Amino acid sequence: MEELKHECGVALVRLLKPQSYYVEKYGTESYGLNKLYLMMEKQHNRGQEGAGIACVDMNAPVGTEYMFREKALGKDAISEVFDLVTSEWVSAQLYMGHLRYSTTGKSGLQYVHPFLRRNNWRAKNLCLCGNFNMTNIDEIFAKIVQQGQSPRMFSDSYITLELMGHRLDREVERLFAAAKERGLEGLEVTRYIEDEVQMGNVLRTTMADYDGGYVMCGLTGSGEMFAVRDPWGIRPAYFYADDEVVAVASERAVLQTTFDLTCEDVHELPAGMALIIKKDGSTRLEAVLEAKQQARCSFERIYFSRGSDRDIYNERKQLGQQLTEPILEAIGGDTDHTVFSFIPNTAEVAFYGMMEGLRGKGLKVRSEKVAWKDIKLRTFIAEAGSRNDLASHVYDITYGSLRPCEDNLVIIDDSIVRGTTLRESIFKILDRLHPKKIVMVSSSPQVRYPDYYGIDMARLEEFCAFRAAIALLKERGMETLIGATYRSCKEELLKPISERQNRVSAIYKPFIVEDINHKMAEMLRPAGMQAPVEFVFQTIEGLHAACPNHQGDWYFTGRYPTPGGNRLVNRAFVGYYESQKL
Repeated sequence: MEELKHECGVALVRLLKPQSYYVEKYGTESYGLNKLYLMMEKQHNRGQEGAGIACVDMNAPVGTEYMFREKALGKDAISEVFDLVTSEWVSAQLYMGHLRYSTTGKSGLQYVHPFLRRNNWRAKNLCLCGNFNMTNIDEIFAKIVQQGQSPRMFSDSYITLELMGHRLDREVERLFAAAKERGLEGLEVTRYIEDEVQMGNVLRTTMADYDGGYVMCGLTGSGEMFAVRDPWGIRPAYFYADDEVVAVASERAVLQTTFDLTCEDVHELPAGMALIIKKDGSTRLEAVLEAKQQARCSFERIYFSRGSDRDIYNERKQLGQQLTEPILEAIGGDTDHTVFSFIPNTAEVAFYGMMEGLRGKGLKVRSEKVAWKDIKLRTFIAEAGSRNDLASHVYDITYGSLRPCEDNLVIIDDSIVRGTTLRESIFKILDRLHPKKIVMVSSSPQVRYPDYYGIDMARLEEFCAFRAAIALLKERGMETLIGATYRSCKEELLKPISERQNRVSAIYKPFIVEDINHKMAEMLRPAGMQAPVEFVFQTIEGLHAACPNHQGDWYFTGRYPTPGGNRLVNRAFVGYYESQKL
């Protein structure tokens, strides 16, 4: 499939013992740093545009530096930031790391997490990172402007930092007044504030108005650490705690590998809850937001997360296994003249499930590694034709793996989104094998709608399923529905946010899945290709059966869990329609 960029990966490590403990037990002064590095490398799949790390040394003498941060850009950013680490980092107790994929198109070091808000008072220093995309950042911006703030950048990361920093200031000032009432003076006031800070108050008042999917993580200069998850449970977060360490990551298997744990040792951070580690190391879960109807992201299970997680591995196998009947129908039951394969690398587990399903029916089936994903080719040549020619060779084939003009080829992918790679590369290369027929299988349903909670796709026309539906409406003389949908979307945008519904779904209602399948096959089959093409997609029911605990399916159904999702999809259709009329 085409690469989907997904924001982002987080890693937190809180050491609970003196440094001498880790030196004696593990033979290193860099135990915390080493664990942070491993957690970030194991989540490299979640972000290759940039990386950043931060730490806090609570034992640093008053008047000396105690909070550090490093950031870098590019696919080698993890190595680069750790190369910048100095001796001061080794004695820290709090560590935080972030891997970034941009979902907004904004790039540059200033957009790489963590974000740092400085102050002379330790308790007012805030370092923030997260895996999130907010759908109502304009309203949040207006809110902090009304408070008198003037943010230097319009981005959800920076605005969240300023809003949360403002709330942290108020919490510290509340405690300052309480300390004075107790008759405390000098450093006694500082110690009282740092011991009594209630991060739950800060998070509750900061995140109350946010609409979106998020896991927000942070450190304060006084030694508070936290991770908070959105009320719908859209973005994933897991944690582990014992008497030596507390750790948080975006994926369960990362914690298992880093700390040699079982699945049962690792816990999912509940929706609307915050994991808060205080300065003294005490750890608790605190409800800071009311949990909503759960909408854990199903695409995490299909594609984004690493398949090494026990449950994700089994779910991906089941997604492939469930497709055996429609695949057999597509090849007319002729397994004697069919080769089964997959698009590397993320569809491999679904392929195993598909093969188990076929063999479970007592069928003898042939499998080959037909497609190979080569290293990323540099398309530096200026001419568009030359660039397209190079891009078409991202994949290669195993020559001789099919009997020309005799064998069907069934090839499974985890999802089909834009269709560009199929049209420009995969189908052209597979056709060189001269298959009798190509059955293109997707272990996920048709991707019809933008995400808005994580993927870098906001324009409807990027989706091949949407383009197919529009083409069918025009072919069948139903073009008036396009204009009617535009007007419905415009009307919807005038309603109060909480009342808005997804009106774009009207575009798909006249068609069954097979209608769009056939049109997609026609549109994505490149000129000059000899083999016929047929598509087989996972059903919504099959998705829910395979991933029962991750019902967030808005990519496929348009059922957005938050009002902001409905607003943005309607706005996207308005933008699409008006651009077509220019």
